[in-house]
Amino acid sequence: MSRTVFVLNGPNLNLLGKRQPEIYGAETLADVEAACRETAAGLGFDIRFHQSNREYEIIDWVHEAREVAAAIVINPAAFTHTSVAILDALKTFDGPIIEVHISNVHAREAFRHHSYVSAVASGVIAGFGTQGYTLALQRVARLIHAG
Repeated sequence: MSRTVFVLNGPNLNLLGKRQPEIYGAETLADVEAACRETAAGLGFDIRFHQSNREYEIIDWVHEAREVAAAIVINPAAFTHTSVAILDALKTFDGPIIEVHISNVHAREAFRHHSYVSAVASGVIAGFGTQGYTLALQRVARLIHAG
């Protein structure tokens, strides 16, 4: 079985730490990646960490994950609320999918309350800041070891 987990990040997360720090905090995406790598190593996983502002790149990574990954952790960002295409790609993945949001999307604007990704997610983590990523990796480990 693969020991690789894809961690996928959607639009504007490249600006993490600079964009709306009152909502998203001061940590950068590089900080998140470092925390994910450390957590994954402790759990015996390798990480493929990606970010894109382009929907098609995220879809391509999901397609790639189908062949080489045990699980996907995804923060689709704004694509959460708009992308049937990402949903359809995720439907083709057989392993656990954990959806992550840094902020509590349910305490924000009404349009953020709907997620296409949640329909295929094994679980959703929202509102725990960037710690949500490491929590997602811990959950992935539990799901894989239980299966």
